[in-house]
Amino acid sequence: MVTTDWQSDLRARGYRLTPQRQLVLEAVDKLEHSTPDDILAEVRRTAGGVNISTVYRTLELLEELGLVSHAHLGHGAPTYHLADRHHHMHLVCRDCTEVIEADLSVAEPFTESLLAAFGFDTDMKHFAIFGRCAGCTAQARQGHQEHQAQQAPSPEEREAEAGEPEPGERSSNGGSSPS
Repeated sequence: MVTTDWQSDLRARGYRLTPQRQLVLEAVDKLEHSTPDDILAEVRRTAGGVNISTVYRTLELLEELGLVSHAHLGHGAPTYHLADRHHHMHLVCRDCTEVIEADLSVAEPFTESLLAAFGFDTDMKHFAIFGRCAGCTAQARQGHQEHQAQQAPSPEEREAEAGEPEPGERSSNGGSSPS
C-alpha cells in the first residue's frame, strides 16, 4: 500500500520513510477519517510495539510535511486523512455520526462572501458542518409526524371537547341556541 510518492515527498524534505511512518500513512489511507487511537489500533495489527506518542509525533510531522491533514469532527480528538486527496469539507451528522465529504465548490458563495465582507480567506479543508444527514432527517420527520398523529385528538375527542354551544352561539343547524 505504500506509494513512492510518500517516499519521494519525505526524501525531498530530508526525511526517510521509516517503518512507523509507513504504517501510520497506510493506516490513515485505509481508515480515511480516523482518530489517533483508531490509527494506533490499525498500526498495532502489524507492529504491536508502537505506542500512542509515536503515532501523535508521526502525525504531527506528516501534517507539517503536507502529507496528512486533520479536521475536528466533534468534541473528541481530531481525525486525520491523507492530504493529497481532493480538498473537501466535512458534513457531520449529530445523530448517527456519519461524515459526508462535500466538495469545496459547494461552499464557494459562502467563502466569497467572507472574503468580500471581511477580507477573510478561509481554509475550508479543516471545516466541519454539524447537522443531520438525509437518512436521520427522514427518520426524524417520520417520528415527528407519528408523534403529531398520536397527539392529535380523534374526531370523537374533538366533538367532546367542543361540547354544547354556549348560550347565544349558533348551533350546528344554523340557528341560535335558546337562551
